[in-house]
Amino acid sequence: MIEFMTERVLPFALTLSIQIFAVSSMLMVGLRYTIGDLARPLRDISGVVIALVTNFVLVPLLAMLLLRAVPLDAPYATGLMIVASAGGAPLLVKLAMNAKEDVGFAASLIVLLLIGTIIAMPLILPLVAEGARVSAVAIAQPLLITMFLPLVIGFILRPVIPELARRAVPVLATILGIALWVMIALSLFLNRNAVLDIVGHGAIFVSILFIAIAFVLGYVTGGFDKPERVVLGFGASQRNFAAAIVVATQAFDEPRVLVMAVVVSIVAMLLIPFSTYLGRRKARAGGEHAPPFPSR
Repeated sequence: MIEFMTERVLPFALTLSIQIFAVSSMLMVGLRYTIGDLARPLRDISGVVIALVTNFVLVPLLAMLLLRAVPLDAPYATGLMIVASAGGAPLLVKLAMNAKEDVGFAASLIVLLLIGTIIAMPLILPLVAEGARVSAVAIAQPLLITMFLPLVIGFILRPVIPELARRAVPVLATILGIALWVMIALSLFLNRNAVLDIVGHGAIFVSILFIAIAFVLGYVTGGFDKPERVVLGFGASQRNFAAAIVVATQAFDEPRVLVMAVVVSIVAMLLIPFSTYLGRRKARAGGEHAPPFPSR
């Protein structure tokens, strides 16, 4: 019975919680914002270019430099490069909410980075991971279903049932929060052996450095206005682990590649309390900010 739970039920629950988290995040954004709201920040061409360069050039370069400084076994190094090549995580919405930053801008950045990930990953990975064969279709399919489709459905429903859409937003926010904590708990429990096995290889240390420096890169290179730079920092450091895990399982038979992707994703969860800290500090300072779901 215990074996059935740990091998079948809990992994299914983890997968389901990840999907619920992604769908509720993007549906919530679609119900609250218009296409014009999300497109407006993307009119800043220089900001868009800098965001793309940061996420798909500088962040992968950062991973390569860290691997030179702290060499890892080849499968672990490949796992880190996969993570570094994947942007546009749905968790960015929650991080922006916690930090009391502009959720609409976070959603715009997610859409931009999702498109970049679908294009860039099949191009980047064969250059940095020997033998990698990555299908853009395999990457795009789960992202389209769990992220783009709920966003589009939200855009469609918002003008048709505006009052219901308004009431659905806080409900979805609650669902999002529950799914997040289920996801964290199950990720830690189901991957505890992988985390313990990797201790002593330097992989956890490299993962912490990668997440921290990627945040700084996103913040300092931000080409948008200063208020958006915190979101850009989270966008660079919180990678798209759904896309990374798809690639790790699709393109590689070596299980340690997937283990590294999972370990980095667990380390990246440190961004959640960090975002909460930033939000509390902002509230104490009484600084003005764009509320997560401003009235319109």
